[in-house]
Amino acid sequence: MSYVYVLLSLKDGKRYTGITDDVERRLEEHNSGQVKSTKHRTPFKIIYYEWSEDLRDAMNREKYLKTYYGKHYIKNRVRYSQEQ
Repeated sequence: MSYVYVLLSLKDGKRYTGITDDVERRLEEHNSGQVKSTKHRTPFKIIYYEWSEDLRDAMNREKYLKTYYGKHYIKNRVRYSQEQ
């Protein structure tokens, strides 16, 4: 079981997309600075996540959400969650 998640940095307003098997634990790792790519952008909040039974499906979905069209999908899907 895997999750694709999107975080919003409350510091710079940018989003981060990733995969995990535990969304809450991963959010804690991001917010505590344990993730090298996001440690200077804390704090974060979860604005979107999806569950996939198979890791390969989650990886494909993450790849899509990082494309131009995927970013627009997220922007429209969580329009009000991005307000700080």
